[in-house]
Amino acid sequence: MKKIILLLIISLLTSFTSVESDVYICVSKGAKRYHFTKKCKGLSNCKHTIKKVTLSEAKDLGLTLCGWED
Repeated sequence: MKKIILLLIISLLTSFTSVESDVYICVSKGAKRYHFTKKCKGLSNCKHTIKKVTLSEAKDLGLTLCGWED
């Protein structure tokens, strides 16, 4: 019985995959934040292109989460 439970736990843990979420950024030199929604108040000031990137890409660029979505 213990073996079956252990196998169930292992199969459940290995079946979960991390899904990379997409975020939005303003493509400008002064941009400092990323946003979960394209309609975020923080993006309303963007005078440049708004681009959809992965969360890890945004963090690699040194961006942090927008205060409106914190």
